[in-house]
Amino acid sequence: MKQTKSEKVPKIMQDKYLEIINLTDLFCKENLNEEYAQFTRYVIAALCRKRPSPLSKGKAKTWACGAIHAIGTVNFLFDKSQKIYISASELYAKFDIGKSTGQSKSKIIRDLLKMHQMDPNWTLPSKLEDNPLIWMLSVNGITMDIRNLPIEVQEHAFEQGLIPYIPGENIQ
Repeated sequence: MKQTKSEKVPKIMQDKYLEIINLTDLFCKENLNEEYAQFTRYVIAALCRKRPSPLSKGKAKTWACGAIHAIGTVNFLFDKSQKIYISASELYAKFDIGKSTGQSKSKIIRDLLKMHQMDPNWTLPSKLEDNPLIWMLSVNGITMDIRNLPIEVQEHAFEQGLIPYIPGENIQ
């Protein structure tokens, strides 16, 4: 179910990685939380591992903003009803970049990493329980919410790596 995430980057991209995550870590510390910082580091590392890496061209601040925007898009960061919220305009302003630049970097990142809203692979741990895409599985050709099935079925799905934890046990 979940892709393995890593902060491992090729040696040739190490300096660029550190330059970008210094910006994202500071932004997340001041405006978001450690979860966003961690997932942004995963995004930047994944981009560093691409051949060729898109990060080899462009400014660190535009990639930093784009990465946070991409993770924010998956996790509804720009929705005022969420506990942690920032407007996209405020995000762009804090990185001193234009709306079109921020959006285009985010789109490039989301396309390269195949990210989408409620993407199970990029959902923050604190939002897993509320993401219905994580819990919907096909059982004998019928899509069902695994949380409504017997515990034995849930345990089997967990053992198969189809769900991140057994609902109710919240093993993150």
